[in-house]
Amino acid sequence: MESEMKCNLSEMWSSKMPKGLDLEISHHPMTMRRVANLIIAMERLKAGTSESVLSTEFRDENLLNIMMENMVEERVMFECYSDPPSQFRRTCQHQCSVTDSQQRHLVRDLNSMELTAVTLQAGSENHKVHLTMSTYLPPLPSTEAKARPVALCIRDTNIYLSCHMDGDMPTLTLETVEDKSSLLRISSDSDLVRFLFYTQVSGLNVTTFMSASFPDWYISTAEEDNKPVDMCTETDNRYRTFNIRTTLTGQA
Repeated sequence: MESEMKCNLSEMWSSKMPKGLDLEISHHPMTMRRVANLIIAMERLKAGTSESVLSTEFRDENLLNIMMENMVEERVMFECYSDPPSQFRRTCQHQCSVTDSQQRHLVRDLNSMELTAVTLQAGSENHKVHLTMSTYLPPLPSTEAKARPVALCIRDTNIYLSCHMDGDMPTLTLETVEDKSSLLRISSDSDLVRFLFYTQVSGLNVTTFMSASFPDWYISTAEEDNKPVDMCTETDNRYRTFNIRTTLTGQA
């Protein structure tokens, strides 16, 4: 029975082999995987090596080279489809206004390029800053599974809030981003992570903003009016919670 199957397989493929090559089966393939591998190998020989096979100089080492080339090609393709670097991916944007826990609005100081927390009087609310808050999907696995990464931009501008090291202390600044599309996807090891903050909501829409670059450092306001919005830790005597009021929602 075994010899009969060998004969049938040899006859079946002999008519499909490139001219100058014969197929000899030394043992009966015991699995479908071996049969599939044999078929793939024959198809590759038919598709890509006909000119070499027709040559009178075709030798055993040529066949070995063909096999090695196929193996190298397989390995390269596998590496090309390896997992991409972990990234923050922007999903949507929200237009919003922000007040701190003392109901003070954020106002932009045009001279110092800073945000300050101010108690606005009736009729002067046009001075308050409106923000575009972009939300992101975090890399997986995320160390901040319960928090949501966001980037904060002053509405209708290309000015973003960012956190960077100033001396030995993280500092909040306003930074111009020339190409907003560069923030659509942010690699977790990129310097652009300085624009990201983890938001966490508790109670009745009470939100904190923790720096993605400097864990345990939060956007905060001072006890006094007209003082800069800056970064602090949980032990600092500053206000770290904010109320977010969405004014308009749009997809990225």
